[in-house]
Amino acid sequence: MFELPEMITLAKQMNETLTGKIIKQGLLGNSPHKFVWYNRTHEEFEQLTQAKKVGEASVKGRWLFLRLDPDYVLVLGEFGGRVLYHSPGSPVPEKYHLYLTFEDESFFTATTQMWGAVELYEKDTEYSGKHVKDMKTTPVEADFTYPYFCTLIDGLTQEGKKSVKGLLTQDQTIPGLGNAIAQDILFKAGLHPRHPVSDLTEEEKQRLFNQIIETVNEVIERGGRNDEHDLYNNPGQYARLMDKNSVKNPCPQCGGKVEKMQYLGGACYVCSTCQK
Repeated sequence: MFELPEMITLAKQMNETLTGKIIKQGLLGNSPHKFVWYNRTHEEFEQLTQAKKVGEASVKGRWLFLRLDPDYVLVLGEFGGRVLYHSPGSPVPEKYHLYLTFEDESFFTATTQMWGAVELYEKDTEYSGKHVKDMKTTPVEADFTYPYFCTLIDGLTQEGKKSVKGLLTQDQTIPGLGNAIAQDILFKAGLHPRHPVSDLTEEEKQRLFNQIIETVNEVIERGGRNDEHDLYNNPGQYARLMDKNSVKNPCPQCGGKVEKMQYLGGACYVCSTCQK
């Protein structure tokens, strides 16, 4: 699944490659998928996107917004799979969930392997969807400060015990993060996924905050994780420290054993020596 860094990478590349193109035809999926959510019928989507001009792409959390000027915004949310630009003459993917052809005969497709939203909103209503309208501050925004981060922890502490993995991955308390990037954040911060947020010391809070910012920015700088692909179908250059391959190798910090565990709906990779 794309997380915040991958969405930012895609938006940057769209602004480099798609801006100014005129849509010749817009089509929704040719392959039924019960976990792809549309808010338009196929006929509406084709009619409303025709002759629109591609404008700026932007990101909020794990949601990407692509202006179709003058009056619509295409939204891709919680997406995982391939979001690709194709040069003129390229073969069309056999299956897709979004297909935009442009007047210069290049085209753009999105195909999800799991789930995702492909929605078209009238301009200025694109943030009205239930998953977006009340979204909290993301780690790439100026308002994501250490004092703000501490208010998140205080709120979770008052609600009852919650773990640091829950802080990073549940309820989009910190939008844009997911299970994949959370593994490296917790490893670099020296915290076990089960560590209660209510037990965090001031030093641990600061360390965790720093690693959220640093890790997100590093993954962005490297064009995303190497198990995800960009707009040109190239893998990102960020190799995760803690993933399924880690259990075959010694801990990159202490040389100890990395263990796999299931927790909060996903796999965790932990060094019991480094992560307390």
